Amino acid sequence: MTEAEKRLLSILARISYHYSPTPTFRLASGKMSQYYVDCKTTTLTPEGLVLTGQVIFERIRGLPVQGVGGLEFGAIPMALSASIHAFQQGENIRPFVVRKQPKDRGLKKAIEGQLHEGDRVVVLEDVVTTGASSLLAVERLREAGIEVDHVLAIIDRDEGGTEAIANAGLELESIFTLTDLHHELAGS
Repeated sequence: MTEAEKRLLSILARISYHYSPTPTFRLASGKMSQYYVDCKTTTLTPEGLVLTGQVIFERIRGLPVQGVGGLEFGAIPMALSASIHAFQQGENIRPFVVRKQPKDRGLKKAIEGQLHEGDRVVVLEDVVTTGASSLLAVERLREAGIEVDHVLAIIDRDEGGTEAIANAGLELESIFTLTDLHHELAGS
């Protein structure tokens, strides 16, 4: 684990991880859980934002991609920070956002950003549980002629998302798992 990953994990464990002895947290999947990881509380801090961009860039460096992004809202700070970090390293990796629902006015876009048909992108996800959010983003991107074969998540809850994403012909790479957070907290 790199120094940036260690620092990011520490912040996630300290401010993004929530636990309840009974399943009180409703996840996007509808499932109730004892654990909730609100990555946005980390990615929307200055240090968390910088570290997220650095770690994502290091994970995608060398992949032939023109963009990074994903479903609103969690992917927005991730995509922006990774794109800024890439630019500072002399690379042009454009950020994008996939809307949950296309706009009903103006250009009625489902995808915001400077992507073009045939571009290759990495879909970003803050927390993967079932993989449904990532798969929705991939579906919208593919409908627009964008090539996607890689999903990168900050946290994988290890609750079926990896399999669902693999069944769609995609590779999921997770920076951390829920187990990593538990180990970080146990060591604190």
